[in-house]
Amino acid sequence: MLRPPRPGPPQAVPGGWPVSMRIGLRSHRQERSKPLNPLFMKRLNLIIIATSTLLSSSLLAGPPEYKQVAAAPPAPELYGLGFYGAIDAGANVFQDRGGSRTFINEFGDTLTIDPKNDVGFFGGIKLGYVFGKGIFRPTVEGDFLYNGFRGGADTRLTLADGTVFRDTSTTSFINTGAFMGNFIGRFALGRFQPYFGAGVGIYFAESAGVDVSAPRGSFSTSGGQSHADLAWQVIAGTDYYWTPKFSTFIEYHYLDYTSTQIETNRSRDLGQHLVGAGLRFHF
Repeated sequence: MLRPPRPGPPQAVPGGWPVSMRIGLRSHRQERSKPLNPLFMKRLNLIIIATSTLLSSSLLAGPPEYKQVAAAPPAPELYGLGFYGAIDAGANVFQDRGGSRTFINEFGDTLTIDPKNDVGFFGGIKLGYVFGKGIFRPTVEGDFLYNGFRGGADTRLTLADGTVFRDTSTTSFINTGAFMGNFIGRFALGRFQPYFGAGVGIYFAESAGVDVSAPRGSFSTSGGQSHADLAWQVIAGTDYYWTPKFSTFIEYHYLDYTSTQIETNRSRDLGQHLVGAGLRFHF
């Protein structure tokens, strides 16, 4: 019985490719050569255009903007806070020792006494504390000062017929020390800080001697009486701060020395007008 022949490999054809492979290639080329769907092409073009537009707008816009948050401004400097020490000096420009007084005896003779009000010198130190940081700042202060001035009087004795019998000039040298506690209100207007206040305390006064000038010559005495009593004052001034802890200032005092221990029919208080300047240091 004869068996059918086994199928062999595909027969080669001219060109070296089997017949079946050549048919597959031909079919694939035919599929590639078919025209694309017009609707698909239209959508593809729209996508390309939109993408290009977005990319170009991003490039033209540049890098993204970031909002910068401004740093908080530094806190303003505060001048004249807390504890301080100060030195000051100036002139005792006037002492209210009363006006001229005239006495007449039974013979018609007159004695005229004209008190002297010479300019003196004062100088001292202060220690204090400023409360708060607002515009109005209460302050307490210890004020310790030396206050020296000349006293005395010019006297004239005139007889009843108008003859000047005697002219005499007496000059006394008075040294005092005052120890005051002040209560002050300060107005902090930046570097410029005006203030006003009042104080009470005690004083000690001593006469350093007396010079007497008379028609027949002059003479002097050394030493004299001393006295201690109450004192009070009113003050006003202003500081200018060069730094938060250093200032220069000018200041006015009306300083009154009382005389409560001596009973007379006239006021013996000695009112004085002091004008000075100084340096203040905070620490």
